[in-house]
Formats: sequence, C-alpha cells, structure tokens
Amino acid sequence: MLNLEADHGLLKDATRQAGALALSFFRKRPEQWTKGAGDPVSEADIAVDTLLKARLMDARPDYGWLSEETEDDSDRLNQSVLWIVDPIDGTRAFLEERPEFTVATSLVVDGRPVSGCVFNPATDEFFDAYSNGGARLNDAVIKVSERADFDDARLLASARMIKRTIDEMTQKPATYDAVNSVAYRMALVACGKYDATLSLGPKSDWDLAGADIIVNEAGGRCGTAKGEPYIYNLEAARHPTLAAANPALHDALIDLVARLD
Repeated sequence: MLNLEADHGLLKDATRQAGALALSFFRKRPEQWTKGAGDPVSEADIAVDTLLKARLMDARPDYGWLSEETEDDSDRLNQSVLWIVDPIDGTRAFLEERPEFTVATSLVVDGRPVSGCVFNPATDEFFDAYSNGGARLNDAVIKVSERADFDDARLLASARMIKRTIDEMTQKPATYDAVNSVAYRMALVACGKYDATLSLGPKSDWDLAGADIIVNEAGGRCGTAKGEPYIYNLEAARHPTLAAANPALHDALIDLVARLD
C-alpha cells in the first residue's frame, strides 16, 4: 500500500544524494558523448541515474521506473505506481559549467505525480511538493505570483525559443530570461521568482513530472500550450508543449499561443 509520507521522504533523501553526486562532477570536465543530434550526455548523468535507481527501486521494488538515462521498459505501462526521474535536467548547461541544471524526480500514480523534487545543487535550491501538502523551497512554503497581465510578466524560456518566438508575439513580456533546465524553469515559476514559463517544443515525462506537482501545489497550473493537463506513463512519454503560470496568467498564455498559430 502506498505510504505517501514515507515515499516522499525517500524521494527527498535520494534526490539530495543524487544532487551531491552531480555536483561532484560539475566543472570537472566529465566524459561526455551524444545520444543524438544536439542531445549530450555525460558520465555524471549515468552515475546519478545509477544512484537514483538503486536508492528508489531497492526500497520500492514493486514500483515501476522511467528515466531519461535508462533504456525504456514497456513493463512500466503495467504499473500504476512508478518513479520518473531526470538524473540531470539541463545537461547542456551542466557541461558548459553553468549553474542551471537540476535533478528532477517524481512519484507518479495513475498517470499523475503525487510527489516531486527539483534540486539545483549548484545554487542549493531544493524544491519539493506532495499531494495536498503544499510546495516548498528549502523547506519554506512557496506560492506562484499573482501577476495576471502578460505585458508585465517575467517569462522564462529556452534560449532557442527566445530567439525564434518572442519577436513573433503580438504581446511581449516585460522581461524574459533563458534557463536550460525545464524543471528548474517550472520551479522558479512555482516560487514566484518568475511569472511564467513557455515552451513550444516537445518535452518528456522526466522533464515535467517532478516540477508539475510543485507548480500545482504552489497554486499554479501547468500543461500543454493548449491548456491540456499532462498524463504521465503513456507509451510515448512525450508531450508537445509547456505552459506554466498562475491560473490567470496561464489562461493568457494559452490565448497568446493560439494567436501564434
């Protein structure tokens, strides 16, 4: 039987250990290679993946497993409860020695996250949340901003989206910054440092699930740029877009994207 309090504690401890391991490789020129065009991976990603899988699956062998750095196993589709992790979200930033990477972890039940952590060990920012338990940054309760007007908004996105999309917008945010880690962008929205994050490119379960519950427990909304909530642990484990913000600004984002089509 699921014990959410115990599982969340386990996830937090494992994520902290994983972050410390990732940090031990940071700015040390780890071995790296590519999985495909523009998709780097390093020995640090693999080491963190190995640690997380050992800690989480040894403790909960009946749960399923999905990770960016583990070969996908279709048996997960038969599991209603599973861990979904990104050992290093923002590998490109990690390898370029920029402190914009995170360890992003989650526990998903029946397609939705019930526990999540996003840890940036380089800045010592640890975000966590669990169902109906609120969201925290370094144990302090966090909330999304209340800004409803996109014209005044502080937007986070990828460098690629800023370069290609901002100029096409009929409305533009007051400020916008680029951060490599998707989960980190969402977490920074959850704590109110930024008002929204938007991505018009595809994202995977492991990019989103841990931060999804943090945004929602902080009073925000996230899902596709058409306003659809995410369902995790489907066969493809992919989602077309991302929009995350407080509820009023989230609706404004959806309207804005619709005008870009």
